[in-house]
Amino acid sequence: MPARGDRLADQTTESFAALRAATSRLVALVSVGSVEPHGPHLPLGTDTVISEAAAMRAVAKLRAADVVALVAPPFPYGVTEFAEGFAGAVSLPAPALTAALEALVGSLLHAGFDHVSLVNNHLEPAHDAAVRASIAKAPPGRASVACPLTRRWARTLSPEFKSGACHAGRYETSIVLAASPDAVDMARAKDLPERAVSLSDGIRAGQMTFKAMGMDKAYAGAPAEATAAEGEAQLDLLATMIASEVLDALGHPG
Repeated sequence: MPARGDRLADQTTESFAALRAATSRLVALVSVGSVEPHGPHLPLGTDTVISEAAAMRAVAKLRAADVVALVAPPFPYGVTEFAEGFAGAVSLPAPALTAALEALVGSLLHAGFDHVSLVNNHLEPAHDAAVRASIAKAPPGRASVACPLTRRWARTLSPEFKSGACHAGRYETSIVLAASPDAVDMARAKDLPERAVSLSDGIRAGQMTFKAMGMDKAYAGAPAEATAAEGEAQLDLLATMIASEVLDALGHPG
């Protein structure tokens, strides 16, 4: 039977059954995104684009550890309360997101996957908490969350990311340039001045919306400095994060 790629949606029922029978460790990578503004130069689905691109790169890293992974269709909605007041922002209540993801994880495990990893690059704290809550009832080793909000992974990423001034800035714009260059209005990005607004500092100060933080165009950082080369480097680091979280959960000796 010919290979049908690394995406679950591209499999047939027969090819999936054959894959399931041929491997002892089959993993689903599910990108959890958002629909929210990312400046005037990036699409509303930026967080989903980032997670899917990183997940696709993580497949090869897992394969090198003898773990077979498929990238499942994404869950592209999340808690996006910070984007209140901006056109195009779509937010789910945190309990609804948790319930939906909990059901999805359970269904994927029932379908034959040994492990489900929720890949999250939408970094709103309430969203991250809702995603993590969704795997709380999963059996040990059967589910994980891969998200760069944790110190373990945040410290590996770019200086802009670590500064907290990284919403639709150089960090995210670079990644989308690498993953989906046609989705970036780079001419518009080049006209955007750097905005040194740290979301992490704003959150600690009790500012709970982009507008309260002074992000009147829904971006922070320096999108004009973005490059595809930097994006590829960041995607490789995010793919390492995903693979490591999966292998840790599986108890892999490496």
